[in-house]
Amino acid sequence: MTREHIVQSFDVAIDELVNTIAELGGLAEAQVAGALAALTQRDMAAADQVRTTDARLDALEEKVDQMAVRLFALRQPMGVDLRLIAMSLKISNDLERIGDYASSIAKRAKRLVGEPSVQATASLGRMGHLVQDMLSDVVDAYVERDVRKGMSVWHRDAEVDDFYDSLFREIITYVLEDPRTTSACIDLLFIAKNLERIGDHATNIAERLHYVVHGDRINRARSETA
Repeated sequence: MTREHIVQSFDVAIDELVNTIAELGGLAEAQVAGALAALTQRDMAAADQVRTTDARLDALEEKVDQMAVRLFALRQPMGVDLRLIAMSLKISNDLERIGDYASSIAKRAKRLVGEPSVQATASLGRMGHLVQDMLSDVVDAYVERDVRKGMSVWHRDAEVDDFYDSLFREIITYVLEDPRTTSACIDLLFIAKNLERIGDHATNIAERLHYVVHGDRINRARSETA
C-alpha cells in the first residue's frame, strides 16, 4: 500500500508503527516456536526463554498503544490511515495474547516432563506447527499488505478447529483407558485449547488486515470474541 502524505513525518511515523508491530509479531512467532520445542522436544531451556521473554511482548504492545494515541492526537488521520492506526491497537493485543498462550504452553510442557508419556503429544505437535505457520504467514501478510495471503490464513482456522475437536476426543480416550494419565491429559487439553486460541488470534489479524485494506469487515459466525 503506497502512501504519499504532504507531511513526510506522518509517513515516517506510520512506518515506525508498522515496523513495531512487525517486531512484536516476530517475537510472538519466536514464543510459539519455543513453546513447541518445549512440548515436543522437552527443551526446558526453550520453555524458560519463552516465559522470560513475555515482558518484552508487553512492553512492545504498550509502545504501539502510545504511538497510535499520539498519531490520533496529532495527525487526525482519515481513510486507510485511520483504519491502519485503529487496527494496530487490536493487532498488537492479538499478538500479546498469543505470547500469553505460548507462555502457558511452555509452563505446562515443563510440568509434563514428570508425567507419564501420552501419545497425543505428537498430534499436538502437528497442530502446533499448523498454528505456527498461520502466525508466520499472517505477520508476513500484514507487513506486505497482502490480503490474499491473509485470507489464506483465515480459511485455515477451520482446520485448526477440526484438529482441536479430534485431539479433545483422543485425549479423553487416554484418560478413560488409563486413569494414571489424567494429570498429563489435563495439561494436554489446556495446551490444545491454547493452540486453538492462537489460531483464532492469527485469524483475527487476517480479518483486521482485510478491514485496513478494503474498509469492510468479513462476515462470519464464530463464538469466540475478537
